[in-house]
Amino acid sequence: MKEQINKTKERMYTFLIKKIVFSPPIIRNQFLKQFEKKFHSDLVENNKNFPKQVQEKKYEYMMAMLYSTLNNLDKGNISKKVAERVINTLVKYGFIQRDLGKKFKEKYGVLPPSFIVLSPTQKCNLHCIGCYASSTINAPALSYEIVDKICDEVYNEWSNRFMTISGGEPFMYKDNGKTLFDIWKKYDEMFFLVYTNGTLINKENAKKLSELGNVTPAISIEGFEKETDERRGKGIFKKILEAADNLKEVGVPFGASITVTKKNIDILLDDKFYDFIFQELGASYMWMFQLMPIGQAKDAEELMITAEQRVKLYRKWEYLLKEKKYCIADFWNSGVLSNGCIAYGRNGGYLYIDWNGNIMPCVFVPYYEDNIKELYKQNKKLADALFSELFVRGRKWQQEYGLNNTKKPKNWLMPCSIRDHWIDFRDKILTKNSKPEDEHAKQALESEEYNRTLKEFDEELNKKTEPIWKKEYLEEKDE
Repeated sequence: MKEQINKTKERMYTFLIKKIVFSPPIIRNQFLKQFEKKFHSDLVENNKNFPKQVQEKKYEYMMAMLYSTLNNLDKGNISKKVAERVINTLVKYGFIQRDLGKKFKEKYGVLPPSFIVLSPTQKCNLHCIGCYASSTINAPALSYEIVDKICDEVYNEWSNRFMTISGGEPFMYKDNGKTLFDIWKKYDEMFFLVYTNGTLINKENAKKLSELGNVTPAISIEGFEKETDERRGKGIFKKILEAADNLKEVGVPFGASITVTKKNIDILLDDKFYDFIFQELGASYMWMFQLMPIGQAKDAEELMITAEQRVKLYRKWEYLLKEKKYCIADFWNSGVLSNGCIAYGRNGGYLYIDWNGNIMPCVFVPYYEDNIKELYKQNKKLADALFSELFVRGRKWQQEYGLNNTKKPKNWLMPCSIRDHWIDFRDKILTKNSKPEDEHAKQALESEEYNRTLKEFDEELNKKTEPIWKKEYLEEKDE
């Protein structure tokens, strides 16, 4: 019965969204009003499992995504062919994964992660300041066989229909004559979000992406030309503009990805940058990542934004989402969208595999117990990594922090198990068998200065966000 209801909802939402997207603007409004009313009713008014304000934020985000898409459709930046492909994949995805995940649960006892992040190569063509990627010829990479095997498992056994590709620079990946274009073509019912520096998105690659219709690039940018070229190299900002033009010319939707630091926080507290990204550059969405200075106390002090700046950025995000209807998600400040921390392979969350095959809880949690190449050699699967002590302890922390009491969870304005709860991560989640991904991750556990800096940051952030959480989300009255 529940499965039938889901199929009915899927058909209804797919119908309404297609009517909104493909109707002329003058006719669109009636379908838009119908959709908004129905969606708000389902997501907010009739959902009693979460605080109402949490659901309101999810609603505002999804509507911002729709409005951002419509804006670019009307400008001709997104082709209707690609738009239909996105709708058919992503609208169905939520319902398909929810139903088919039951088979996984019958076998393993838990629902599967909703997606994975895969970095098939560390190789990159840029030399950005402070980046972990490598421009060397011998930079590590996964074989095409391994990449294909991972995709096959998450598609067929986990029922995933969405995957994020990171790097290094994904467009540089090549093994035995195969590139990621071969993966995207083979798994044509999956939708791929690809983090890229944008410099290799020439007219030819943009056309290939348009023909595929299941890939959206998120292009890294640091601010305007000065900030971007300062970190990424002279002339890179202009290449980003060229990449955006190439994508718009063939109708491929794309986004922007930005790392927040003390150097660009002032720009990110001003509307001008967001207006540029969404109105001039033509992006349909933006991801914001606050600098996570693993193991580097100096960077933590000099580059990591303060607790006060983070709260200001949170308020800016609220405004941009609701008033400007810009589709923006901040990996830390938008924790309410994902019901808190999404690491450790939880359902509704993900896990991360790097170019060495190390399987980590999150891109920002550089510790691991399992390696995909070793698991495959033992005739095991990626799913086996979900039951490492590190992943199990991480999911236990998530449950205790909010998932086992979603009606009144702990502070999801501080969702991150490592950045916002460093002492908890170190003492309650990390295990004796956890291995650091690199020397910086090792230093993070040994440096007294680093430990002190993050501990003080978390305490200050708690003081500033706990009152907001209690009053605005839990609706608790001041004593």
